[in-house]
Amino acid sequence: MTLLGIVVVIIGFALRFNPLLVVVAAGIVTGLAGGLSMERILTIFGEAFVKNRYLPLFLLTLPVIGLLERNGLKEQALSIIGKIKAATTGRLLILYLFIREVAAAVGLTALGGHAQLVRPLIAPMAEAAAENKFGPLPENTRNKIKAFSASADNVGLFFGEDIFIAFGAVLLMKGFYEQHGIFLEPLQIALWGIPTAIAAFIIHGTRLFLLDRAIQREVQQALTGSPGAKELNNHAN
Repeated sequence: MTLLGIVVVIIGFALRFNPLLVVVAAGIVTGLAGGLSMERILTIFGEAFVKNRYLPLFLLTLPVIGLLERNGLKEQALSIIGKIKAATTGRLLILYLFIREVAAAVGLTALGGHAQLVRPLIAPMAEAAAENKFGPLPENTRNKIKAFSASADNVGLFFGEDIFIAFGAVLLMKGFYEQHGIFLEPLQIALWGIPTAIAAFIIHGTRLFLLDRAIQREVQQALTGSPGAKELNNHAN
């Protein structure tokens, strides 16, 4: 009976109802099927809202980023990266990986992110660095650069936040060990995350370092192997 909420979700999405209403209805149905009173169900909804009250603030970043892009954020980023002759895609992403990992290690997990930084700034700058060095890029190369930009954010955040002693995963591990009679301080657990974070930086940094060669190889293949290679080559020169 408690699985009735899943049925409500399936039916609601299949009929294209408002997702928020579907989820709320599924929660109420699940609670009633589980023997909870309506008062208790509303209490749970209220507690969840209070715990996640920062979510509306996060959603505000989307229109803010949209306004910034509309007013030339991307163009300014491309102009800046175009003036740095030594900048390459790999070097730029290695720098971002380092900043993201160090920031996450001290608890600044909001300093970055796909919506806030990668899409409007990091990925366009990485593409511009590649274009400055190798000329026009094939579409699959652009997609690869975007993917590596996102991966730099993911790796930096994932392994960096494990060093922060107040991170939820660190506290979860502390609780798990205590259940088995092993008493550790959060600092002890966090310190053991440092070697992993360093290894992650070296491994993914190496992949980013080799990315420039991969981009050059793909651009050369596109220039010599595509039907419009001659026109593209003339444009690049």
